[in-house]
Amino acid sequence: MSGRLVAVVGPSGVGKDSLIDALCGARPWFHRVRRTITRPPGAGERFDSVSAEVFERMRRDGAFCLHWAAHGLRYGLRAEVEARVAGGQDAVANLSRGALPEAALVFPRLLVLNLTASPEVLAERLAGRGREEAEAIRARLGRADLEVPDGPWTAVTIRNDGPLEDTLARAVAALQPERA
Repeated sequence: MSGRLVAVVGPSGVGKDSLIDALCGARPWFHRVRRTITRPPGAGERFDSVSAEVFERMRRDGAFCLHWAAHGLRYGLRAEVEARVAGGQDAVANLSRGALPEAALVFPRLLVLNLTASPEVLAERLAGRGREEAEAIRARLGRADLEVPDGPWTAVTIRNDGPLEDTLARAVAALQPERA
């Protein structure tokens, strides 16, 4: 049986990467997907930084099983992720809500963990990471209430305003049935 792709989605600053780190710690068989992004390297998520030109060449050459644009950047999941999941391994990735329809075509067993948090918590977290000016933060907050589109996937909404341990417990419960 093929594995699952667990897509962690939600607005910027909601804690997607923190939850992914915690899930991989609690479920060591999960493959944590490392994204390729047209953003300079920096603190936070570990990703492969490439220029827009290199990204486009990689896309044309079939390096990605899934790619999308958001917030003026390009994001991609390497083709090896599709092979891992098809081979039976579960993987977890930070995805854009807008990429879910395409992801469902690539990953038939797609589980979506939709993280939410209050606007005040999101604003505080975005300001704390220091990557954007106030105008960019306002723009990201303006997209925070976008819904997960309907599709052929299972979606579970999890509030992430409190301790990460509570969010992790709700996410692990959403993974049922899972491997023993």
